[in-house]
Amino acid sequence: MRWTSLLAIYFLFWAFSVFLVLPFGVRTTHEVGGDYVPGQAESAPHEFNVGKIAIRVTIVATILWGLFVANYQFGWITTDMLNPFGR
Repeated sequence: MRWTSLLAIYFLFWAFSVFLVLPFGVRTTHEVGGDYVPGQAESAPHEFNVGKIAIRVTIVATILWGLFVANYQFGWITTDMLNPFGR
């Protein structure tokens, strides 16, 4: 596989990992007992630390991407294994 393909696949894993990481470790303003801004929902996050989330996303994406590349190299799971109808 070419390095440009690997880079593009890593970017996709990184973008999808954002949705895996965002819900974890979030404390809402209601849970913390903080002050509300007019129009703010009770479920709004108390703090949003972009750096911490980016590090978490990068770690998760790198692990998933590494598993993908290893599967590509060693063929642990193939398309024939995923075909339930045997066609």
